[in-house]
Amino acid sequence: MIGFINGLLPVNEVIGQALRKAVPVYPELAIRELIANALIHQDFSISGSGPMVEIFDDRMEITNPGIPLVDPQRLLDSPPRSRNEALASLMRRMGICEERGSGVDKVVSLTEFYQLPAPAFEVVVDSTRSTLFAPRPLTKMEREDRVRAVYLHACLRYVQRESMTNTSLRERFGIETKNSATASRLIREALDAGAIRLHDETVAPKLRRYLPAWA
Repeated sequence: MIGFINGLLPVNEVIGQALRKAVPVYPELAIRELIANALIHQDFSISGSGPMVEIFDDRMEITNPGIPLVDPQRLLDSPPRSRNEALASLMRRMGICEERGSGVDKVVSLTEFYQLPAPAFEVVVDSTRSTLFAPRPLTKMEREDRVRAVYLHACLRYVQRESMTNTSLRERFGIETKNSATASRLIREALDAGAIRLHDETVAPKLRRYLPAWA
C-alpha cells in the first residue's frame, strides 16, 4: 500500500555527481507511520467511514474516523492510548509502525530533518486528520504554519529532555547564524501566540531556553 501511495506522490529531481535522482517529497517513514496510526486508531463504531488518504499539490492528508483519545496538541508527550491495541501490537510486530508511543515523535523529527513545514494534527467533526506539507520556504509560510513549527520543535526537544533555543530553531529551519534575528522573530511569534514559554526570564537573551506552554 505504501508503495502504491508513493507512486502517486510528486518527487523532486536532485542532480548528484553524475546522475539525476528522484527524491520523494514526503519521507516514506512518516507516511507509513501516519497511515498505520490511521488504521490503528480508527473508530470502528462509526459506520460508513474508514481511513482515507488524499493527495493535493501542496499537501497530503490522512484521515481516520474517530476523534483522538488525547489532545491533538499533546500527541508528542501524552502517554499512548489506542482503541485497537491488538491491531497495534500486530502492526508493531510486523514492523509496519514504530514502537508504542514513538510514532508522532518520528513524524515530527523527520519533517524537521528534511526542513519541511511542520505536520498538522486536528479534529474534523468526528474524525482525526494528519497533514504532511510539501516543501515550502520559510518566507512563504503563513504565521499559523510558523507558530506550529516552533511549537512542535519545542515539544520534540522537551520529550528529548532538552529545551528549544535560538540555535536549535535555526538548525530546524536551516537559518544561517548571521540571521539569528529571524529565529528570534519566530520565537516572539510563538510566545505572543501562547504556544511556548520562556524557561527562565532572568538569563541573558543569548542563553534563553524555551518550553511548550503546557510544560
